[in-house]
Amino acid sequence: MRDLENAASILRKSARTMIFTGAGISVESGIPPFRGNGGLWEKVDPSFIEINTFLRHPEESWAKIRELFYDHWGQAEPNPAHYALAELQKAGKAGLLVTQNIDCLHQRAGSVNVAEFHGTLEYLICLKCGMRLKAEKDLTDQPVCPACSGLLKPDVVFFGEGLPEEATDLAFEEVKHVDAVIVVGTSGEVMPACLIPRYAKRNGAQIIEINLDPSAFTREGISDLFLQGKAGGILPELVKKVLEEEGSDI
Repeated sequence: MRDLENAASILRKSARTMIFTGAGISVESGIPPFRGNGGLWEKVDPSFIEINTFLRHPEESWAKIRELFYDHWGQAEPNPAHYALAELQKAGKAGLLVTQNIDCLHQRAGSVNVAEFHGTLEYLICLKCGMRLKAEKDLTDQPVCPACSGLLKPDVVFFGEGLPEEATDLAFEEVKHVDAVIVVGTSGEVMPACLIPRYAKRNGAQIIEINLDPSAFTREGISDLFLQGKAGGILPELVKKVLEEEGSDI
């Protein structure tokens, strides 16, 4: 309880707060993490989203993409952690939300100003003409560009591809100016995204970590506060404390 109060105090005093999320925040929505115990890659060979394999065998790759991402993940709903972060942003107590997730649950919960480090399942990109299209079912069932008949792929970073410049540039610029970072549901080991909290710490920001288990940030002393438990339980309580105290100061 004391750490929760300390975290709320940090966020109330912070003039510029960043949010940084990983797969763990979406586990409570029924979406498994990619790595670690029980992760997706323990059960499924990830080669279907390796770019060269995708280009050589698009039909086979798309069959797996539809099954795992659009059919299964498409049924997922935002959980209380997603809604709490959106509420914090709406109240003006958090700004940029940097996520490693591709599930669009932050936006569906109402978050704005989201930098998607690894792309998004919400859109498809044509590999021939570059057209970007909403991932409607008719296109995921028949992934052919309506403009040029080129092959469509999810606008997600596949193995062998570079990260989206707009999202990464925005995140690495913002991290120079933040007073606090809320880290949620990440191992702290996926490069280069995991550099964001480290750079923030180096620039004097305070790091509040919410995770089921200690991460690389915890072990390396990057996190100033470690709130252990489910994000869906902790974040609504934390946001409530921040906003209640904000209101009482007026």
